[in-house]
Amino acid sequence: MSIRTIIVDDEKLAIQGLMLRLEKFPDVEVIDTCSNGREAIRKIKTEKPDLVFLDIQMPGFDGFSVVKGVMEIEPPLIVFVTAYQEHAVRAFEANAVNYLMKPVDEDKLADTMERVRLRLSEKHAIEEAEKLKSVLAEVAPDAIEAMPDEVEPAGRYEKLINIKDRGQIFRVDVDSIEHIEAAGDYMCIYTGDNSLILRETMKDLERRLDPRVFQRVHRSTIVNLNQVRQVKPHTNGECFLVLESGAQVKVSRSYRDVVARFVH
Repeated sequence: MSIRTIIVDDEKLAIQGLMLRLEKFPDVEVIDTCSNGREAIRKIKTEKPDLVFLDIQMPGFDGFSVVKGVMEIEPPLIVFVTAYQEHAVRAFEANAVNYLMKPVDEDKLADTMERVRLRLSEKHAIEEAEKLKSVLAEVAPDAIEAMPDEVEPAGRYEKLINIKDRGQIFRVDVDSIEHIEAAGDYMCIYTGDNSLILRETMKDLERRLDPRVFQRVHRSTIVNLNQVRQVKPHTNGECFLVLESGAQVKVSRSYRDVVARFVH
């Protein structure tokens, strides 16, 4: 299956250079190129590509304006390509697959394409699950009623989380996270030897984490169950989980079922 791709850049040489590098990837099909943001929005809406390599610094509509302009449809995967390092933070905030500096490094491009394939496989898995549910709804309605509300394909959960904190971007391995505490619309991410602030609601963050590993133990606390090394009973049916770093997290009575899995 080919990855239908559009390249957007106001520099012809940059487009040509990227096309040459993409020739090494037989699954990439460059279906069009654009030289400005307005043209890019129009072609993305009509062509519906899988992937767009998008220059940020363009006259008129810049790359971020293009992203905003296609949000009314299901947007393609975006890889920002630019000569300006200061745009990196905004690129990750826009949920880009990656951020490439000009001239594009071949190894980094190869890494980017691996990320693209992973994202597309997750997307296709969700689409196939929805198709299956539609068929079952027609031919076997009893079966569809017994299915969970959402079919979760393997590998849909985050392995790395990009966190902007103190003007820097940290790439945090999800497995290293011990626990997460909510503070309004901010999440405090604890990794045992470090703590970072992520601007995101708990509800949205939970969707990105594997619920078999990350469980709510309090209305404002999520714990990585793989990091638990001891359960300490407390009063009134509550208890504490002792984590690998030695940190202790209280489990409220409402979430006692989480503790039950540690008691055999």
